[in-house]
Amino acid sequence: MKKTVLSILTALTALSVTAQYSKHIIRLTDKNGTSYSFNNPSAFLSAKAIERRTRFNISLDSTDLPVTAAYLDSIRLAGNVTILNKSKWLNQVLIQTTDAAALAKIQSFPFVKSSGPVANRPFVPVNKFNEQIIESPQLPFQFQDVKGNYFDYGNSSGQVTIHEGEFLHNNGYRGEGMTIAVLDAGFQRYLNLAAFDSVRSNNQILGTWDFVRNETSVNEDHPHGMWCFSIIAANRPGIMVGTAPKAKFYLFRTEDAATEYPIEEQNWIAAAETADSLGVDLITSSLGYYVFDDPSFNHTYADMNGKTTMITIAADLAVKKGMIVTNSAGNEGSGAWKYIIAPADGDSVFTVGAVDVNGQVAAFSSYGPSSDGRVKPNVSSVGWRTYFTNTAGNTVQGNGTSFSNPNLAGLITCLWQAFPDFRNMEILDAIQKSSSKYTAPDDRMGYGIPNMKAAYDILFAEKQRRDASRILGADWIKAYPVPFPDKFTVLLKGRLNGKVNLQLIDGSGRSIALKSIETQTGNFYIISFDQLNTLPSGTYMLKYTDGKNKRTVRVVK
Repeated sequence: MKKTVLSILTALTALSVTAQYSKHIIRLTDKNGTSYSFNNPSAFLSAKAIERRTRFNISLDSTDLPVTAAYLDSIRLAGNVTILNKSKWLNQVLIQTTDAAALAKIQSFPFVKSSGPVANRPFVPVNKFNEQIIESPQLPFQFQDVKGNYFDYGNSSGQVTIHEGEFLHNNGYRGEGMTIAVLDAGFQRYLNLAAFDSVRSNNQILGTWDFVRNETSVNEDHPHGMWCFSIIAANRPGIMVGTAPKAKFYLFRTEDAATEYPIEEQNWIAAAETADSLGVDLITSSLGYYVFDDPSFNHTYADMNGKTTMITIAADLAVKKGMIVTNSAGNEGSGAWKYIIAPADGDSVFTVGAVDVNGQVAAFSSYGPSSDGRVKPNVSSVGWRTYFTNTAGNTVQGNGTSFSNPNLAGLITCLWQAFPDFRNMEILDAIQKSSSKYTAPDDRMGYGIPNMKAAYDILFAEKQRRDASRILGADWIKAYPVPFPDKFTVLLKGRLNGKVNLQLIDGSGRSIALKSIETQTGNFYIISFDQLNTLPSGTYMLKYTDGKNKRTVRVVK
C-alpha cells in the first residue's frame, strides 16, 4: 500500500515538473559496464589530447571515460525522451521530455543519483550581453604604431601594446600551432566578414558546433561571440589585428541569447569536454551566470567559492586536463550584485577584469574576491573602449569584460606557443608575476595589467635553469660542445656568493682567455668562450677557481 502511494506521488511530482520544464539533467551514480578502457584512450580522446596528457604527465581517471552507453540507452528508451548532450566529467545527461511517465521511470533507475530541471518556463528574460557598443568611424588608425612591428595594428594598437604583446608577435609568436576554443552565444556573419578573411583562407577554423540547437552552423546566431572572436583573430593591417591571429579555432555556441537558464551551464560543460577531447590548448569564454529567468535557479555570492556551481566545477576540471581557461569577470561592478560571476570564481580559471588603454579601471568591471577570499579577478586587460568588428564589418568600440577576456586570451596563447613544455598553470603564474600590481593585488584589477615581455623573461629564465639542470645532472660545471669548432660554452651552477675565475690554458700552460663573473649559490650561469677559430687543434684545460673551490675541465678542439 505504501509503495503504491509513493509511486502515485512520484508520478504526480514528475507530471507537475514536466508541465513547467521540458529539459532536465539526470545525474548518474557510476560508470559501471563501460566499454571504454584506459588502455585505449584513442577511443575517446584525439591524438593531440593524448599527446598533451603524455607531455604533462596527466593521468587518465574516471572523469575521462564516456558516460556508460547502456545507461544512455535506458534513458533514451524510457519514453518520449531526447538526449541533448552529456557530461562525462560530471557523469550527467541533459534530456528533453514532456513525458511525465518517462521522467518518473528514469528517476527510478538504480543508476540514477538525482534529476533536476534546467529549462524552460515562460519567464521574462534577464538582460544579457549588456556590453555598450560605441559606433565609431572605421579609421586607418587611432593609435600610432611603432615602426618595425611585425603587424600594423591600426585601431587595436593600444589594446595590444598595453601588454607589450607586440614583443611576442615581433619574435614569431602569433598563435601558430596553438588551438583556441571560443565558447559563446553565436558568431553571426563570421563566414562573410573581411576581419576573418585570413582565418578562413588559411583554414584556421577547425570546426564549429551549436550546443543549443545541436547543429553545425553558428554563423546565423547572436554576434557576441563574433565580436570576441575578432579581438583574437582579426587580421586587417592598418585597421585591426587581433592578439593571436595565426592560431587555429573551434567556435562553439553554448549560450541561448534569448533566455537565461542553467541549461546553458550544461551546454558550456559539454563544449569544454569536446574541446578537451579534440586537444584544444585554451578555452576562452566571455560568459557568466548568477541570475536566471526563473529566480529559483539563481546563484548567490556565497556560491562564488570555486566549488559550488556546475560550470565552475567543470571549468576547473578543464584546467586539470591540461588546458588554460580564461573567462570574463563580469559587468556587475556598478550594480547591486557587484561581484564576479560563475565560472570566474574558479580556483584555476584565469579571470579577466576590464581597464582602458591607459590602465584605468572600468566602473562596470565586477569586483573580487571570490566568496572564499581568493584574489579575483586574476588580472585585467582592455575592456573599456575596446576595438572589435561589428556585423557590418566595421571596426567599432565597446565596453565589457567580454572584450578584455579575449584580448588577453590571445596573448596568453602566443606566450604558451613560446614555451610549449611549460604547464598551463606555470604560464599563468608567470603572467601574474609580470603584472603591474603583483605585490599588492586588489579586488578591482587583481594582480594588475600583465606585461608579456616580462612574462616571457620569467619563463625564459626558468627554461634556462631547467635546461642547465638537465645538462649538468649531478655535476656543477660542464663545457660543450666537445670537440668545439671556434667557440664553446661553459655551464656553471654557482658554488658560492662571490667572484669566479675561468681560465683557458693550452698544453704548454699559456693563458688563452680569462673570464670573471659574480655568482650566487645555486644559480645557473652560461659563459661563452668564442673567437677561438685561430687556435690549433688539441687539448686545452679550463681552470675554475673561486677562492675556495678549484676544478679543471678538459676541452678539445
